[in-house]
Amino acid sequence: MNYRIAIGCDDAGLDYKEQLARDLSEDPRVAEVIDLGVHRGTADVHRPYPEIGLAAGESIRAGEADRAVLVCGTGIGMALSANKVPGVRATTAHDSFSVERSVLSNNCQVLTLGQRVVGLELARRLMREWLGYTFDDRSPSAAKVELLNQYERC
Repeated sequence: MNYRIAIGCDDAGLDYKEQLARDLSEDPRVAEVIDLGVHRGTADVHRPYPEIGLAAGESIRAGEADRAVLVCGTGIGMALSANKVPGVRATTAHDSFSVERSVLSNNCQVLTLGQRVVGLELARRLMREWLGYTFDDRSPSAAKVELLNQYERC
């Protein structure tokens, strides 16, 4: 798969975002990295996390990105923000099993990470693993994900 990946952070996740963006740009599974901010040394460095999380969710809903990686202090704020966009499923993950299940059981398009709670090398590993999973719409989990989709359409 040649994913278009949106990446973003707030000021609490900037160091990780920069490294993860480099990793994505070197990953053969990634066709495009879409940097939503924030950017070091610019006025946008203090943009609040909801702006970035919502922008990532909207980029997925609009079909401009296939997936997104978001970083803040804990990952929680970014996940909450991206999840406000209908049709988007975002999760915070701290371990390999959660990353696996986020895609295989829940078809999450957004991975959020916390720079203050996950080491950099683990964050890099989790992102690489996450890119390797694809949701099977014939799996037993597909009906559960469809229930979420139906609810959002109401």
